[in-house]
Amino acid sequence: MSPIEALSHVDPDLRQALASMPELVALSDDSLPGVRAALEGLPAKLGTDEQGVRVRRIEIPVAGAPLLSALLYEPPSGAPGPHAALLNVHGGGFVAGTAQREDATMRKTCAALGCVAVVPDYRLAPEHPYPAALDDAHAALNWLAAQSKALNVDPARLALRGVSAGGGLATGLAFRHRDEGGAPLRGLQLLYPMLDDRTGEHPVCGREIWTPSANRFGWDSLLRGQNRDDPPAYAAVARAITVAGLPPSFLAVGSIDLFATENLVFAQRLIDAGVPLEMHVYPGAFHGFTLLAHARCAQALARDGLAWLDRVMNEEPWA
Repeated sequence: MSPIEALSHVDPDLRQALASMPELVALSDDSLPGVRAALEGLPAKLGTDEQGVRVRRIEIPVAGAPLLSALLYEPPSGAPGPHAALLNVHGGGFVAGTAQREDATMRKTCAALGCVAVVPDYRLAPEHPYPAALDDAHAALNWLAAQSKALNVDPARLALRGVSAGGGLATGLAFRHRDEGGAPLRGLQLLYPMLDDRTGEHPVCGREIWTPSANRFGWDSLLRGQNRDDPPAYAAVARAITVAGLPPSFLAVGSIDLFATENLVFAQRLIDAGVPLEMHVYPGAFHGFTLLAHARCAQALARDGLAWLDRVMNEEPWA
């Protein structure tokens, strides 16, 4: 098979950039330090930027755990309050990634929507398996609600966003928040979320970037010490008995992402449970395609996702 034929299923905008994307096929305990370094991202510049967005590094208390470091984004001073607020959970297969990788997106989001955002540097597996990352995200959401007055935030306008593994964590947090009787969340935005520990080989999907072997390593790392036949539903959220009661949701995935099928199955469950859902499938897009900001599919998702957040956080809530 020629190189062109091997990539015939990939969006032409994405083909040439594949060589610059991280190689995760051989993800293992030995390769993990290098992968973490590759996915660390540039340090977020603190202070007020040219858009007027103020960025601070904060620390959030977590019961029975070290203080949780997070990035806090506040909108330009001229933005009318009280503001909506977004808790954003970064990706990285449960084993890598940092809050600062989301820096550019959060700055644009806060400037465009006049919202506050918090991005936690949650604890990573395998050193910190489930429920450490979920506990950190839970603490960050509670902190955001508790600080609503100090941040000039409307506590009735909180939303969650999660990317890849962060999408699985954000969904687990939404389930936990629901089951604990928390105030309704305005929305749950999921970008190619990692939801199902049972996902394996596929004849078309998962050839690029995040492969079945990498996926197994990520889930094995998160679920160490758990019953793999019946893992906690807050961890492997595709196993949850019911999705009823989740907030209005946005789900986006590429058609050749390893997670495409599990995401579509989850989307059908949301629809069947009456959860308002906006669903996007971008043809020929592999996992993590939003990192290639020049691609038309990445630009489309950025536009679609921002418009949806504006709707759920800044307009009237769903009945």
